[in-house]
Amino acid sequence: MIDALAAADGEQFDTAPASALVARVRWPSGPVLLVKPLTMMNLSGEAVGALARYYRIETADILIVADDVALPLGRLRARARGSSGGHNGFKSITQHLGTDEWARLRIGVGRGDNRRDLADHVLAKFDADERDAVAEMIDRAADAVRVFAGDGIAAVMNRFNAGQAEEPSETNDSTTDSQD
Repeated sequence: MIDALAAADGEQFDTAPASALVARVRWPSGPVLLVKPLTMMNLSGEAVGALARYYRIETADILIVADDVALPLGRLRARARGSSGGHNGFKSITQHLGTDEWARLRIGVGRGDNRRDLADHVLAKFDADERDAVAEMIDRAADAVRVFAGDGIAAVMNRFNAGQAEEPSETNDSTTDSQD
């Protein structure tokens, strides 16, 4: 999804003053940094924290996008703040930012076959019969990032969480801990 956002603006990712790649885009809402940490997922807070300090980015201006096996394929869930929900990357980000007051957009990738190792599931390519749903999900997630940049997390939550069935609790550590 982040690659699609950069490509849509004709931008490429360059190295950054942290363990990350950064693409600088200019949207009607202003300049935006698209960031891909190069750390392991569980250590992504190192890159996020370093870049937030280097570029002097307020936590209110940070949106973290991550996959979530606890959400059905294609479902989006945005929150303004909250617990890690067992997501070790989110724990790392909270630790390095010193707060859990940062916006997050979880993108549902589903649990997959219960007989399959969860790590294998999140690292595997999507099945052919899932590709249309994935393409739509990527488009919607990219739209959510653009809305966040222009209008903030409340607008994202109102537009992209609306009409969706009740989600699992963010504090349910057992559903997402293995995805890292």
